Amino acid sequence: MYSVIVVPPDCANVDDQVRIGAGERLAFGRAAPDGGLTIAHEGVPRVAGEITAHRSFWLLSNLSEHQTYVVENPEGAGEHLKIAPGRLEAPVPFEFARVVLPAAGDLLTFDVWAPRHAFRSADRQGLPGPVTAPAFALDRTSRYFAVLAALCEPRLRGEPHAPLPAVEQLVERLQGVWPAVSRSAVYWNIDYLALKLRLRPGPETAEPGRRVNGKKESLVSLALRFDLVREDDLTVLAAPVAESLR
Repeated sequence: MYSVIVVPPDCANVDDQVRIGAGERLAFGRAAPDGGLTIAHEGVPRVAGEITAHRSFWLLSNLSEHQTYVVENPEGAGEHLKIAPGRLEAPVPFEFARVVLPAAGDLLTFDVWAPRHAFRSADRQGLPGPVTAPAFALDRTSRYFAVLAALCEPRLRGEPHAPLPAVEQLVERLQGVWPAVSRSAVYWNIDYLALKLRLRPGPETAEPGRRVNGKKESLVSLALRFDLVREDDLTVLAAPVAESLR
């Protein structure tokens, strides 16, 4: 059974995808061997690397002499792996990944999917004793969570390096669910989130409640790294839930 799917650059349809099963290997490069993935660019080595499939993850070998490869998680918060030249069989845990190859001034990419990720139930299964305290206690019906969702929205929409919205943009985005929102209310909620999530204020916060760039970046980084806000949570920004925010 196929466990890894490789999507070539400029893949036009599903028939162009390459499927490999656990234990199988796929070489890629400018002159990849028969059955390999050919990337026609003068800046790509003739045999640039190799992918080895496993059941729920895959390994990447960098066969170039001088160039580091990067594997990005398109669904994450900027997570990436750097695969140094000559590194063999580096494990890649992302279910959806993008391999970035620097090539003579260009950045070439192709995708690798590992759709067989397995999960067990998170239920305690009747274990005795007190329940574990939650790592982050967030009320998803609260105004502060709507502020956090609006902060995270650009990067959750598939732009992991998107600039964070300014406070004025947050006010505009939140008006549909919070008609009375104001700049001062947004500042207050950002300060409250920083306190609630135990983030230490950075040196740029000399004027409490006003200079929030450092706080915003820290909040978004924490929220996306630990999945405190997911793309499904962006529904709190939809107008019909206005009554639920408090």
